[in-house]
Amino acid sequence: MLGIDYWEWDKSDFLPDNTQKTGKNCAWKLHCFLKITRMRLRLFLLSVISIMLLSSPVKAANLESWHFDPAQNQLDLTTDSGVQPKAFLINNPTRLVIDLPGTNNLSENTTHESFGSAVREIRVGKVDDKTTRLVVELAPGYTLSSKNLIFKGDSSSHWVVKFSSIDRIPANEIPVVSSNTQLDEQQTPVEISEFSTFAGIVSLGKEMLQLSSQVKTLMARYSFLSPGMFFLDLQTGNYLDIYGEKVFSAASTIKFPIIVALFQDVDAGKVNLNETLVLRSDLKAEAEGSGDLQFKPVGTRLSVLETANKMITISDNTATNMIIDRLGGKAKLNQRFRTWGLQNTVIRHLLGDFKGTNTTSAKDLVRLSVLIANNKLLSSTSHSRVLDIMRRVENKKLLQAGLGKDAVFAHKTGTLGVILGDAGIIELPAGRRYLAGIFVRRPFDDLRARDFINQVSRLVYTYLNQPKVSNLP
Repeated sequence: MLGIDYWEWDKSDFLPDNTQKTGKNCAWKLHCFLKITRMRLRLFLLSVISIMLLSSPVKAANLESWHFDPAQNQLDLTTDSGVQPKAFLINNPTRLVIDLPGTNNLSENTTHESFGSAVREIRVGKVDDKTTRLVVELAPGYTLSSKNLIFKGDSSSHWVVKFSSIDRIPANEIPVVSSNTQLDEQQTPVEISEFSTFAGIVSLGKEMLQLSSQVKTLMARYSFLSPGMFFLDLQTGNYLDIYGEKVFSAASTIKFPIIVALFQDVDAGKVNLNETLVLRSDLKAEAEGSGDLQFKPVGTRLSVLETANKMITISDNTATNMIIDRLGGKAKLNQRFRTWGLQNTVIRHLLGDFKGTNTTSAKDLVRLSVLIANNKLLSSTSHSRVLDIMRRVENKKLLQAGLGKDAVFAHKTGTLGVILGDAGIIELPAGRRYLAGIFVRRPFDDLRARDFINQVSRLVYTYLNQPKVSNLP
């Protein structure tokens, strides 16, 4: 480390002698001494700061969510930033142990959830301060081979464990476990595959490091904000992922998956766009910014298409509640969202959800955009209708404000006092498309969060709109 004595100086150089006793010489020597001392002190302080930065601990990832689907025997895990899981099997009873190094748990305490089927229980806790552990314990009489486990991720922050076969043990072969039985703690490693395609469609390319550096520099200037974002270039598969899987209050961005679900049911013949919906008192969302249907009397009649347009273009909360009701309610929609791979997207309350209990993530909404952009969920007619409605969103103050006038943006925004969000599909003049999702937690009603989103959008747009961007890292 650089110190005060890094250079050795001859102190006599700064003392008067028999040949240099004039005031002028003394003043000059004192000036030199002070200047050199300041330079040495500056170098010392810089070295101390550098060492502090290098020794600062890397921020741990957070386990954002986990969900087990007993019908499919599938476990989904999401973390707010990248991790590399480790997994192994233990017998008697059969347990799959998954360790997430460098990850904080959702809770300080170990949590248990029972399922009452082949999977008896899942426990989530901490091995130590740096590792979260999930234990999937099978019910008595069931066993599992590592060959029947598929463990893979569509990115470094979303991992899927598929139990392709959970086998019954013949009754006469079930080991009897008593308090005196020594358990078999032999660990059988489980192979974890490389990343599969994102959303089952797009092969991820490289992280856009130059862009990531620019955005992180911007984040340092807005350190009072807490963002999460994911941008994906459909042409190259290159991406920007900064806390993309972090869970946020969805606000009105939850209307994006809702309108997709609506048009899926139109395609399936379950809903007719011309059928009439009737406004009920229990569906009214009465608050500022909730749209104009709140001012209409109970019994007002609208077509499904009119209601869907209001839900998206002016973000009408009452219209949204009418669509949720028509589609069978929150639980049915949540189940559908999971089948699309949206593990963090959940409707818990009707709109307006001003306490922010409905959730999603930037990456979930980009997953949905991937499915839409690649015609995986809707017919061509419904695909065109949904994008047309989303291109007419009236709030253009977030990602839209950072785009060039030549860009076409189909999206949905969301606003709460402490949350701003925006997500959708951007098309550039030459036909290049990229997908965007961003959320920002902010001090209440702080407009600087809007400025931050504008600037991030401008950085991404400028980067992807330049020639030969596919050759950039």
